[in-house]
Amino acid sequence: MPSRRRRRRAGHRDAVVVIGLGRFGRAVAEALVETDTEVLGIDAGPDVVQALSGSLTHTVRADSTKEDALRQLGVQDFDRAVVAIGSNLEASILTASLLVSFGIKHVWAKATSEEHGRILSQLGVHHVVLPERDMGQRVAHLVRGRMLDYIEWEEGFAMIRTNPPAGIVGIPLGESDIRSRYGLTVVAVRRPGEGFTYATPATVVGPADTIIVAGGTRETERFSELR
Repeated sequence: MPSRRRRRRAGHRDAVVVIGLGRFGRAVAEALVETDTEVLGIDAGPDVVQALSGSLTHTVRADSTKEDALRQLGVQDFDRAVVAIGSNLEASILTASLLVSFGIKHVWAKATSEEHGRILSQLGVHHVVLPERDMGQRVAHLVRGRMLDYIEWEEGFAMIRTNPPAGIVGIPLGESDIRSRYGLTVVAVRRPGEGFTYATPATVVGPADTIIVAGGTRETERFSELR
């Protein structure tokens, strides 16, 4: 582990520690590795650590509720950490509290309920994630309209991927008055068989195109229901 910390101080700023390697933690850790991010995975279960020993940069069995154990692993040297413990509320809270006390700049933590999330926020966790709630809300938005994808960046603002309604097809976006009529902005357009390109006022949207639209949550919902 000392050699890993030396490498990081020498320029490896993308290192992340992921604590809790269940389904959520494992998915996060493996996705990070796929983007060439160094990952230190920590879990209390020997079977989990063994199973991921060849997938992550480092995997270690440790009790993340013990400050000495985390310090011995150099966790305090990381800029980013993810607490992915879901089934053990006490362990999640104690681990998150330690990471915040270390002064880690960015701490993400999984919450299993609104109450759990509120406690994590009160501890000073920078990013609280409720996967089931967030996915449920996303699916609900997709089911309601013709959205192909939906992302709510923060309360009240969202981006959607959808097919264009008839009212903006065949004319330049600058002449469609989409911003004044719907309170939205078309960010990008994809023609069939092509990749996305940035939209401009001169862009003419076709009926088979896919568009990315940004704006208020309610406005994007109404827009996706247009025909």
